[in-house]
Amino acid sequence: MLLRSSYDPSEVTFLLTDVSSARLELSVSEREARIQAGRNYAEMLPVEYSPDEAYLQLFEAVLTDTAAEVAEHVGVVTEMALQARQGRPVLVSLARAGTPVGILMRRWAQHAHGADLPHYSVSIVRGRGIDTVALDHIVARHDPRDVLFVDGWTGKGAITTELAGALDAYEAAGGPVLPRDLAVVADPGSAATMFGTREDVLIPSACLNSTVCGLVSRTVLNDELIKPGMFHGAKVYRELADQDRSAHFLDTITRRFAEVTPAVAARWPLEYAADRTPTFAGRAVVLRLQAEFGLPNWHLVKPSVGETTRVLLRRLPWQVLVRPDRRAALRHVVLLAEARGVPLVDYPDMPYSCVGLVQPLPGADT
Repeated sequence: MLLRSSYDPSEVTFLLTDVSSARLELSVSEREARIQAGRNYAEMLPVEYSPDEAYLQLFEAVLTDTAAEVAEHVGVVTEMALQARQGRPVLVSLARAGTPVGILMRRWAQHAHGADLPHYSVSIVRGRGIDTVALDHIVARHDPRDVLFVDGWTGKGAITTELAGALDAYEAAGGPVLPRDLAVVADPGSAATMFGTREDVLIPSACLNSTVCGLVSRTVLNDELIKPGMFHGAKVYRELADQDRSAHFLDTITRRFAEVTPAVAARWPLEYAADRTPTFAGRAVVLRLQAEFGLPNWHLVKPSVGETTRVLLRRLPWQVLVRPDRRAALRHVVLLAEARGVPLVDYPDMPYSCVGLVQPLPGADT
């Protein structure tokens, strides 16, 4: 059965199989042990973090404080997308961090141009590739040249690389050529060709899990549940409906579109005309940190405020490196770290606002 989220179906079509009846959640420690022992993270799910009232109040404050900035970045990346696809991009967001961004981009196109863009959300899994059944569904209905993949932010660029390799394999297997470019709101890793900014800014949706993403879990690719010919899977946490802030997040950002329209109009042509070739500059930083902290694998280094938040919400964090001049903008990171007893270490020499380091476990190989 196709997944139905709490989002308005007119704003996004999830090409995901509903596996809500499956019991896939593991504790943080058990899931971390399995991941570091070589299991793919998409075979299981983390237990959904339930924020306390103090954290939810902080989320609301952060959302209010950053709404205009995020709205401007959404406008810039959407204008780039419209220009690059001659006004007719088919938005394909990477679930789930990309999903609210895809909806916001669609809303900007409606706001600024009266355009009604198609928007699908599909699964991509590091180490396993993109959902080719979903791609087949999309290219059967749209010109492949119009497809534009959308995500929330970049860290070290692992998903950019995964996407390019997956599309190469899709083409080699007989599929059509699909554009390799990726659109994101924030690209601190210099891994995307379209972006609202290359600063490591917070997208408030990173602060929560399913309750800001249509009540949808992370995507699932488990051979016991997902058979050949099926879309990748996900769960819908309908029992969290009373905590759902998905529409509230989108509406708060959307309400700021009108006031940032002049800034977007001034910025996007300059950004579009500049050299936007990804340099993957963040990878050198990640490799340096891996060596400095003696980590067995670079996947245990999670750069950017978005990735650090994910570490604190659903991994086994070891420590968080914080750029001192950005600490004031990282209140939710500080609160999460303190709640989990994770040390915050000042680390000025990096382009990211913060970096989360995952606790290496004995015998880990990933």
